[in-house]
Amino acid sequence: MNRTDVTFDSAGILLAGHLYLPAPETAAPLPAIVVGHPGTGVKEQTAGAYAARLAERGFATLAFDAAYQGESGGLPRGLEDPAHRVEDLKAAVSFLTTRPEVDPERIGMLGICASGGYGIAATAGDHRVRALATVSGVDVGRQFREGADGSQDPAVVQGMLDASAAARTAEAHGEPVGMFPVFPGTAEEARTLGGRHGFEGFEYYRTERGAHPRSAKEFTWSSVDRIATSDQFRFVSLIAPRPLLLIQGTEAVTRHMGTLAFADAREPKELHWIEGASHVDLYDRPEYVGPAVERLTEFFGKELGGA
Repeated sequence: MNRTDVTFDSAGILLAGHLYLPAPETAAPLPAIVVGHPGTGVKEQTAGAYAARLAERGFATLAFDAAYQGESGGLPRGLEDPAHRVEDLKAAVSFLTTRPEVDPERIGMLGICASGGYGIAATAGDHRVRALATVSGVDVGRQFREGADGSQDPAVVQGMLDASAAARTAEAHGEPVGMFPVFPGTAEEARTLGGRHGFEGFEYYRTERGAHPRSAKEFTWSSVDRIATSDQFRFVSLIAPRPLLLIQGTEAVTRHMGTLAFADAREPKELHWIEGASHVDLYDRPEYVGPAVERLTEFFGKELGGA
């Protein structure tokens, strides 16, 4: 497997990516997969790990940093803009169509965590994407409104929207961009506030397990109203007749979101369960990532015409 640093444009913002190709190189154009990272991630973490493993199985794959984050351009830093995240995924497809190694008629998409929702929105409107798969896919708009498990007090998001509005007014008066931390300060706080799901997110992003210096530690307050009023699953039915694969862990607190998307999707569709896996287990735990990659290989191998 060979990795090349690449850049491409997304609505005027330069994105940084890693293009993975199988080794040895082949003269025939390859089926390709765009791989989107989780909401606070970067291409060197989960997205890159999946991209590398799929490249080893014969696909050209592209992992990249979203606009405003990682090594990609865009100001203010730390902005999470669902509309632009969807545009980023479409721009990645456009980039792959220009590569001589890639067959432009055989491009698929893999969205992980937040990019699962963004991938649904992108694929629904972009017929160049021939097949979509998600791993631990979530609708971040729903997560902000209802919480990861769907039980959040509605007052929580209303309070965040108050803070978002106040930050926008302060910035209009010349104050610095308002930011809020994505994670609590300690593992104990993460467990208290978010249970197992909150602790695992903290452990992956803030400890040696998966931490990367460029992953997002803060978001702008102006991200909140953008996220809270977004609905990534809204047009999942438009993906058909192209195939959809949703991979969820049976222990994931977010698993209900996958079942909701699956219910609204049209055939051909599959909801594939990884027994015993939590949401974050599917980021990096070999005993869960391995079976997920095998199912992804079978899915994309069939739907993109083989590698």
